[in-house]
Amino acid sequence: MTRQPWDRRRFVAAGVRAAGALGVGVAAGAWAFARGRAVREVWQIDPDACMACGNCQTHCVLDISAVKAVNCFARCGYCDECTGYFPTAPHQKETGAENHLCPVDAVIRRFIEAKAGTRYFEYTIDENKCIGCGKCVLGCRLMNGSMYLQVRHDRCLNCNECAIAVACPKQAFRRVPADSPNLLPHVCAEAEAALAAKRRR
Repeated sequence: MTRQPWDRRRFVAAGVRAAGALGVGVAAGAWAFARGRAVREVWQIDPDACMACGNCQTHCVLDISAVKAVNCFARCGYCDECTGYFPTAPHQKETGAENHLCPVDAVIRRFIEAKAGTRYFEYTIDENKCIGCGKCVLGCRLMNGSMYLQVRHDRCLNCNECAIAVACPKQAFRRVPADSPNLLPHVCAEAEAALAAKRRR
């Protein structure tokens, strides 16, 4: 078979095909890079799967865990006898540290009002003190279940393999989009939706 000499038309056509292939490759790479950036993921706890086992406190690679307790105020009963604050064992209903369930005094109890003979208190979490032990979460489940655990991403190192996720007995740790990094328990999501609907009326 005789080889045909390259003419100008064939040379230009080959160049166009090569440029087209290169352009497609660059575009595909740019799309994949942009998509990878758009779906950056972080670790988070699924509160509905979490059993507050205590591993968040002991297995985080940080000295003080990046996991913190959160209180969903739409669900909270503002109880005088809060089981997320007071232990269920005999105790005095006083704010002395010896009567607290939290081992580091991270749950703050504040009186807000008295109505029809009932006293109401607000319970907030001092996240600088919280160690992620989950004791308040377990206690709160005996009442309203408004307290739950979440990874705080201003502290979390977002390890490729999270040590807490590996140790989690319920596989409650999962990856979520970085632009919506928090998860509500279903009871809190329902309470917040009901509260928002009430405000719209």
